[in-house]
Formats: sequence, C-alpha cells, structure tokens
Amino acid sequence: MYAIVKTGGKQYKVTEGLIFETELLDAQPESTVELPAVLVATDDKVIVGKACDKCKVVATVLQHGKGKKLNIFTYKAKKNVRKRQGHRQPFTKLKVTAIKVG
Repeated sequence: MYAIVKTGGKQYKVTEGLIFETELLDAQPESTVELPAVLVATDDKVIVGKACDKCKVVATVLQHGKGKKLNIFTYKAKKNVRKRQGHRQPFTKLKVTAIKVG
C-alpha cells in the first residue's frame, strides 16, 4: 500500500515507515501531522479524485533543519559588479506512521 501526498507545493510517494524531508511545516517535533492524500493504492484497488478526500496520511515530525548550502555568485563583465549570496533551505523531516483509507 502506498499513497501520494501533497505538501509544500510538491507531491511525494509514501509508504508506512518511510522517512522523508519536505518543506518547513509549522509543527513541533514529536507531534503528529495529517497530510491530504491525492492518490491511495492498495493491493486490489486505486483511489483517486473525490473519493480520496476521506483518505489521510498520518506522519510524525522527527526534526527541523536546514539543507545544504547553495552559493550564488552573479557578476556583470567589465563593470566591476560582483554579488555573492548564500541560501540554505529549511526542511521538516517526517516519518509516516499510518495511511488511513475512508
């Protein structure tokens, strides 16, 4: 059994026990979060669309953190214009505990 969930503007394929990183969520570590399912596939059927509104994926928040540093360097040739900038994307690490159907 697996599900496709939508969070942070992205979609993730999850199964029970999976640990994955998503965009930063407003939740405390060790709390539970319910994510809306877009698609749920069991052994014998696939649930999509309006029928999937009742399906939820329950996940536990493990930790918050920052991703790998990106160095951004822009310049304009022959103008002595240089700009250096860095970015670290914040994330939330989740562990899927249950996939609820119906």
